[in-house]
Amino acid sequence: MISFSLLGSGSSGNALLVTSPTGSILIDNGLSYRQLERRTSGLGLTLDDLQAVFITHEHGDHVNGVGVLTRKRDVPVYMTERTRDYLPKGVGHIPQIRFFESGDTLTLNGFSLSSFRVAHDAQDPVSYVVRYGDSQLGIATDLGSVTNLVRTRLAGSHALVLESNYCPELLLNSSYPAAICQRIRSNQGHLSNNDMNSLLADLIHADLELVVAMHVSQENNTEEKARSMAAQALGKHSAKLVIAQQDEPTPLFAVRTRESKAVSAL
Repeated sequence: MISFSLLGSGSSGNALLVTSPTGSILIDNGLSYRQLERRTSGLGLTLDDLQAVFITHEHGDHVNGVGVLTRKRDVPVYMTERTRDYLPKGVGHIPQIRFFESGDTLTLNGFSLSSFRVAHDAQDPVSYVVRYGDSQLGIATDLGSVTNLVRTRLAGSHALVLESNYCPELLLNSSYPAAICQRIRSNQGHLSNNDMNSLLADLIHADLELVVAMHVSQENNTEEKARSMAAQALGKHSAKLVIAQQDEPTPLFAVRTRESKAVSAL
């Protein structure tokens, strides 16, 4: 069984911590080292058993803290080669980089991470499905459109972390420059509440336990609008729905399968 927390979600910094009996991993780190330690500590955890960092793409809100983290904690960073080539200069030296290609499955201390290509305005953006034992966590953020590949990779996940970035009506009247608004709603931009609703509806199954909506814009969305659209897709399904915050971590959620729940009840 695995547990996870979104330590940060949004333009101020993204980081997703996944823990298991054999250690922990990070998906991205756009947080400062101080914030990363503070938010991890707030969950009753430390970075002492951190095994690796896995990068989705090179945008600063996903990688700004990676260099400092890995110079303080000697752990490998997994990314595609083109992502490495376009990292912001401020990231600095990363002592250990391990390359993979989009579509590869990466294994580490009981973790299995299946990478898959997503549509975003980055050089070689990927997302991941994380497995440990029978538990499956599906992640899809920073993508402008949902492909059959995305649906196929996320299918069967017991927990889902899905982008719900903007409300189309609010974006239409946004104070953002027109070019930025066009980028956000493009096929290489971000998922709207409506897009997340459609994707979630396709992914619902009997063993889905948890849905976390992330990267909810503070300018072009509201928590209430994101929650309403996701809840509409869930209907009467019993899965728990959580909206991740930008500046505070979510609780630590256990990803439980039907089998693990049966075992824990013994």
